[in-house]
This record gives sequence, C-alpha cells and structure tokens, in this order.
Amino acid sequence: MKTIRLSDLEGKEVINLVDGARLGVIGEADMLIDIHTGEIHSIVLPHRNTFFSLWADRQNMIIPWEAVKRIGNEVIIVELDNTVPNLIRCPG
Repeated sequence: MKTIRLSDLEGKEVINLVDGARLGVIGEADMLIDIHTGEIHSIVLPHRNTFFSLWADRQNMIIPWEAVKRIGNEVIIVELDNTVPNLIRCPG
C-alpha cells in the first residue's frame, strides 16, 4: 500500500471519469479519516457556489475512497455513477 500525505492531495481538482464533471478541489474539501489507522474513508466536497446554486438545494457530496481511481499531479480521477455505494449528498 502506498503512503500519501494529505498535503500531497491539496490543490488537486476532483474529476468524475463517468461524465468529465469537475466536482471540486481538495483543500476546499474535508476528508473522513479513521483516527486509529490513518486511512481515508471518503472525501467530502462542499456544494459549489454558482449563480444557479443560490436557489438549488445546497448539499455536500461524500465520495467513498473506493471511487478514487487515479491520483495525478494535478487531478484526482474518481468514478461516480448511480451504482456507487455510499455516494451521499448531505445538507451543507
């Protein structure tokens, strides 16, 4: 298992492989981490502030770590579709 530092993830943009959507940037996100093992369970991306989101239901997106497919120099590629277990949108 490769060790990665949280600081190595900061500033990377999260991109969905399924539809190419830009989901957010690590640094603006939180992570759910097991305090005993140090393993990342999920990435919590805040709702995106756009003109249209002023009226939309503001929800955070919780992306399970299992959905992370590749971590590059500038982006993190995740694979999210309706079949991903634990993909949750929660009130922000």
